[in-house]
Amino acid sequence: QTRMQSLQPDPKAQYRSVYEALKKIVLTEGFWRPLRGINVTMLGAGPAHAMYFACYEKMKKSLSDTIQHGGNSHLANGIAGSVATLLHDAVMNPAEVVKQRMQMFNSPYKSVLACVRTVQKTEGFGAFYRSYTTQLTMNVPFQAIHFITYEFMQEQINPHRDYNPRSHIVSGAIAGAVAAAATTPLDVCKTLLNTQENMALSSVNISGHLSGMMNAFKTVYQLGGISGYFRGVQARVIYQMPSTAIAWSVYEFFKYFLTKHKLERR
Repeated sequence: QTRMQSLQPDPKAQYRSVYEALKKIVLTEGFWRPLRGINVTMLGAGPAHAMYFACYEKMKKSLSDTIQHGGNSHLANGIAGSVATLLHDAVMNPAEVVKQRMQMFNSPYKSVLACVRTVQKTEGFGAFYRSYTTQLTMNVPFQAIHFITYEFMQEQINPHRDYNPRSHIVSGAIAGAVAAAATTPLDVCKTLLNTQENMALSSVNISGHLSGMMNAFKTVYQLGGISGYFRGVQARVIYQMPSTAIAWSVYEFFKYFLTKHKLERR
């Protein structure tokens, strides 16, 4: 996804599809190259998702009681998901910066620690949060659409809200796909802010570092036009569908398991 969203990669590294991109990366850079940055993602994912789901459940219940007297309120789901995103992204944004820098074509960073040290030394601590406002601008609507779609799908295929792994997987996958497709333009801008592609920025006479969502939007349009905003949409949807399906099925399992265990103890 990061490679396909790159606005001006090396001419020899142009990718036309997800399969072609993966194949070319593996053949030219090695089998393990697509997994660069996975360790920093795993490190941040635990605490980020713990805060994310805890905040979501608490706010969803409180808001639903207020708005719809204990019923399922789509407005409450959207607001709860949006607020939970603030906590999640505060942890994951630095991890995403490091991951994407390591995934770029001809990345100079040999390890996560080397990347963190170099970025800190050359660009300062603020570099890890340069895309935070854009990340929130993207993830708040993404999570609002994601949670509303998930809860809506659950109403349709699992109206009694029982523990049903199949319904959680299907609902999670559809919710992820819809939200991913709708917010791809914002994700392209976030990738540009995270990676600070030298070739892309120099071609539009930008010196130094690009900052701000509006500047990113203008730069993407200058380099790729309207179609530039949807670079990597296929990869993003393919990535998000299993990601959200796994996240929801695992979350719902532990929610069911812990609730059942608590009731049995009582």
